[in-house]
Amino acid sequence: MDVFGSFALVLAFVCAVYAFGGGIAAIITRHPLLIKSTRQAGMATCCLIFLATFSLEYLFFSDNFSIAYVVSHSNRDLATFYKIAALWSGQEGSLLFWSFLLAIYVFSVLLAYRNKNGELMPYVGVVMAGVQIFFLTLNNFVASPFKALASPGADGVMNYVARADGNGLTPLLQYPEMVIHPPNLYSGYTGFTIPFAFALGALLARYPGEKWIHLTRKWTMIAWMFQSVGILLGAHWAYAVLGWGGYWGWDPVENASFLPWLTGTAFLHSVMMQEKRGMMKVWNVWLVFITFLLCILGTFLTRSGVVSSVHAFAQSSIGSWFVGFLVLIIAVCFGAYLKNRDYLKSENQLDSIVSRESSFLFNNLILLVSCVAILSGTLFPVFSEWITGDRISVGAPFFNKVNIPIGLLLLFLTGVGPLLAWRKTSTESLKRNFGWPLAIGLVAGVIALVFGFREIYSWVCLLLCVFVASTVGLEFYRGAKVIRARSGASFVASAVELTMRNTRRYGGYIVHMGMVFVFIGLAGAAFNRDLQKDMRQGDSMQIGPYTLVLQGFDTKPEKNYTAQRLLVEVLRDKKPIMMLYPEKRRFETTTENGTMVAIYSTLKEDLYVVYAGNSPETELPVVHAYLNPLVKWIWLGGAVVVLGTLVALLPNRRAVLVLAGVQQPVAQPMAHGLAPSATMREGHD
Repeated sequence: MDVFGSFALVLAFVCAVYAFGGGIAAIITRHPLLIKSTRQAGMATCCLIFLATFSLEYLFFSDNFSIAYVVSHSNRDLATFYKIAALWSGQEGSLLFWSFLLAIYVFSVLLAYRNKNGELMPYVGVVMAGVQIFFLTLNNFVASPFKALASPGADGVMNYVARADGNGLTPLLQYPEMVIHPPNLYSGYTGFTIPFAFALGALLARYPGEKWIHLTRKWTMIAWMFQSVGILLGAHWAYAVLGWGGYWGWDPVENASFLPWLTGTAFLHSVMMQEKRGMMKVWNVWLVFITFLLCILGTFLTRSGVVSSVHAFAQSSIGSWFVGFLVLIIAVCFGAYLKNRDYLKSENQLDSIVSRESSFLFNNLILLVSCVAILSGTLFPVFSEWITGDRISVGAPFFNKVNIPIGLLLLFLTGVGPLLAWRKTSTESLKRNFGWPLAIGLVAGVIALVFGFREIYSWVCLLLCVFVASTVGLEFYRGAKVIRARSGASFVASAVELTMRNTRRYGGYIVHMGMVFVFIGLAGAAFNRDLQKDMRQGDSMQIGPYTLVLQGFDTKPEKNYTAQRLLVEVLRDKKPIMMLYPEKRRFETTTENGTMVAIYSTLKEDLYVVYAGNSPETELPVVHAYLNPLVKWIWLGGAVVVLGTLVALLPNRRAVLVLAGVQQPVAQPMAHGLAPSATMREGHD
């Protein structure tokens, strides 16, 4: 299968080159057969990448330890579940996985639009093929996952060898979320290739401005959703496995995943201005370009070794390839823009500061300021080393100081923006839409002060969360009330009907509510507490309302590792509520250690217990306990964001008018009997 997989990758490269070169020829000649053949070559490229990926997975499942990549990232005792994750656990496999996910998107686009948008699709196909060529070049000639183990014989000839067992999977990856976190994050990275291809293709083809927006909106939302899920799953993995008590440390690779999410969010908001008013065309095209560039930059940071991160691969020479690709993309984007910038002229101007257009504009500016600040802080150590020879790190305090106020401004605009009118909002409309939410938010702020909230940022965050939630709730209430009055359905059924009639609008409101939940969780970080103690059996420690009693410890042998567990009983008000089992794991194949945190989670707070090893002075187990308020709201908010995005992707349900015959009394008899009176009644799909 190694030869088969390697051959499939070579054929995929050949097909991609033909799709690229033939696509350019098809654009010039407009020959129907050439257009069709390049589309088929693009689909063949995707199918061959699928075969190569499945071949590598087969090598893992068959324990083929004659392949270097399998030896490095698997072993016989590795659970089947984690042999799936082994595919993307190293440099070579993760790049093939990038190509695999990109192939899914490319195949779907080529299939969905095979007989549509004939003027645009050849350009889109060429751009997608160009991106595929880059990654297939890496897969075939730079970092092939199908390299066989070999050693020189007595005659100097290299002979294939096979090991009895492999080195095993990195302990940090042997956690269930690592089977779903990288696929989601990579699906976000690769998914942004599609709007990039349509934006660049539309610019080169001078395609009507709003049409490519309509074609790519759902693809962008899908990529954005996967990016959101990937970021949150990565945060949860860091929280549950690394054992440092937090979920976001402004790590360079964490930041790299966050950057395209920020610009993608900006694009999804500002694109509505182009659809409604024909504005911000240049802005939107460059937002798409920058988002894709940031995806490639994030991939570069993860693989080049230029930044130090627990998430990054080892130092590698592959970074120069990504730098070259980034330079090429920037040159192509600038060239296309300079040649066709007259095509991007806005049709309207901003009429008022108090309007939906201005709120989207401010939203975009704030998101981009955050993006620039995070990018600058992430790359500052690299630039400082280049200039001075010393690597000067930028820590979490810098990122928090800059981004907390920015986040609060974004939260405010989340509640305000959608309720402002297009062009200009009247004073009466402002009072009607924001009077009650503002009053409710202020009351919540006063109550928080009474109960002892003194951390200014957390207090402002709470006030804004209540304000935004009130604006969203009021919108659902008003719309559902109208439908209920007409149909007689329950309020919940009316709210569902309202949502399904305008899925994009109300799905967006659900996303905003999810972000409110996330901000509630983030606000709790100001009240985190932790306590560390060496403990003997029977000892106890108090943190907040909880008493932790070390009841004992044991050893739990598993197939791939041995776990040293602490048995910690949790009491509240002297009443036992549960047992926690924090672990230290010893992996035999890698002789590395791993951590498994024990968490008791409620909507109010997380009790987070870590077995921090044994004290070198006392040889006693060290228990590190954290009390982290409101963390569960972050994961709940992520689920609501996904729900809202899925709703927004659904087609609108049309309200159906049904004619109902209703017999009514008449003042005088008619010649032909009673006349039926037809009234209009609202029906439902």
